[in-house]
Amino acid sequence: MSDWRAVYRLQLSPDFTFHDALEVVPYLRDLGVSHLYLSPSLQAARGSTHGYDVVDPTRISDDLGGEDAFRALCSAGLGVLLDVVPNHMAASEEQNRWWADPALRRRFFDVDEATGWYRRFFDLGALAGVRVEDDGVFATTHGKVLELVRDGLVDGLRIDHPDGLLDPRGYLERLRGAGVGHVWVEKILEPGERLRDWPVEGTTGYEFANDVTALFVDPAGEEPLTALYAELTGERRSFAEAAHEAKLEQARTTFAPELGLLRRLHDVAGLEEAAASLPVYRTYVEPWSGRVEDADRDALAAVPEPVRRALLLEDDAVPAEFVTRFQQTTGPVTAKGVEDTALYRWLRLAALNEVGGDPDRFGLPVDAFHRATAERAARFPRQLLATTTHDTKRSGDVRARLAALAAVPDEWAALARARVPAFDDPGEGYLALQTVVGAWPLGEARLRAYLEKALREAKRTTSWLEPNLGHERRAADAAVALLDDPDVAAFSGRLAAAGRRISLGMTLLKLTAPGVPDLYWGDELELLALVDPDNRRPVDWSVRRRALGSASAPAKLRVVREALALRGRRPEAFAGAYEPVDAGPGICAFGRGGAVLVVVPLGPDESKESVDAGRARDLLPGLPVGLYERLS
Repeated sequence: MSDWRAVYRLQLSPDFTFHDALEVVPYLRDLGVSHLYLSPSLQAARGSTHGYDVVDPTRISDDLGGEDAFRALCSAGLGVLLDVVPNHMAASEEQNRWWADPALRRRFFDVDEATGWYRRFFDLGALAGVRVEDDGVFATTHGKVLELVRDGLVDGLRIDHPDGLLDPRGYLERLRGAGVGHVWVEKILEPGERLRDWPVEGTTGYEFANDVTALFVDPAGEEPLTALYAELTGERRSFAEAAHEAKLEQARTTFAPELGLLRRLHDVAGLEEAAASLPVYRTYVEPWSGRVEDADRDALAAVPEPVRRALLLEDDAVPAEFVTRFQQTTGPVTAKGVEDTALYRWLRLAALNEVGGDPDRFGLPVDAFHRATAERAARFPRQLLATTTHDTKRSGDVRARLAALAAVPDEWAALARARVPAFDDPGEGYLALQTVVGAWPLGEARLRAYLEKALREAKRTTSWLEPNLGHERRAADAAVALLDDPDVAAFSGRLAAAGRRISLGMTLLKLTAPGVPDLYWGDELELLALVDPDNRRPVDWSVRRRALGSASAPAKLRVVREALALRGRRPEAFAGAYEPVDAGPGICAFGRGGAVLVVVPLGPDESKESVDAGRARDLLPGLPVGLYERLS
């Protein structure tokens, strides 16, 4: 299927199988998507709720319904984008025959022969790194997936965590050589980092999610919110400083085994500092080919000299394995240090605390959004465009509400000053208050579960390894008290209205900018989800079916329905040029292929009517955002 109009992510599990997915295909077809975007579907560990802990990559999951049901789903009229996990499998003696057999373990897994140590997925000992760079290992672990591609059942692959691989470029070239024409990579690009020239359609879209959120953050709110955060918490550092501290902590503690192995390969001072100093997740130096790109040199500029020379292949005495393993280690150090630590510690405006984001960047000018979009259109025209994924810290709708805080700093400050002192730790109180107003209304159980994860991830007052249950209980009790606070409720209601306006703009931009829109698990209606597992809660499909056929469908669903219908009617326009329209700093507007005009006001005082649409029909009358189809 060549028409990649939009993909819709389904979160498969034993509670939502291939059979269940088949039942919602008619609804998704009516919604206007072209492809199902399936979470991992190979055989995972028993009871897995996500599928990333594969135990047998040679067969489709029995827990999800088996191969016949999978093939029926793939033949139901929508294309299929399949999530594939090449980097690791579950280290299960009972369920994984490649792990259980000592000879196969040494061949298939990245095991240290001297110690029995093995490369973990991040800090998870239950997930072991796979030697997918080996031809035989690749053939075994990818045979089923490639069969499904050859049979025309799967149209494209989403590659999980390519940064864990020894040779990401070589792996992707191998997929292309095996006939996989459409590949997206879950590559987290730091702000300013460009995706390498790999044979892929693009990334899974975190850059877009961060850009489109920042676009709606009022820059006038930066100074008062920065001052408020410092006043309440005493935190006066930049996010970059907090992130470096957290990465260094992770390098010295969680990843001490990985750093120890590196030191055995090449005993050089400054390894932990080097692993924490990269401004990106990893470099892509190739010792086997001598390939070193300028982007690698730039990324290593702040690394201590002896380590930098080794990594740039300037020291012939350094083993190639040192370089490859260092590169496989910095990604986990960054992910655990930034995504799973610093983003839970430094919380000036939680809307900006997202995977691949830069919380130091407060807002994004319209012209910068246009430049980034135009570059994506030129280099990766089928880039996925996401606002919510299974890995985002908050759904797009929650981020939209929190982005609106920047426009009401005084009102927010009054609320925060009165509520945060009720918490033992003011930073945790500030996070709890943002969580309550951003996801309002949420129940007590969801709030307690979220705070347990957030506080333990921050690793300041409690942690997964050493939980402080008394402190956690006091923090959760103080947070739950906010749910019955009438002033919090009133403020949350006003913020929700502003957030819904922002969400409509974010949604329309995702559906019309160059790339392939990614709709997540229920997100066509307002989705007030927090980090997983909260964002994997069941979806009420009956509510969505009724709403889709209603003349009074909710505004967000109207935007999705009309934009996807337009993409279906005018594919040539969306395959055409991206044409920015200068409508001033308060409006993001652009044309597509001379036939479509998109107008999105960024603030409540701006109006789509200020942009002359000419002879065109507004497909979203009565809504604050404009989608115009030009009349011929």
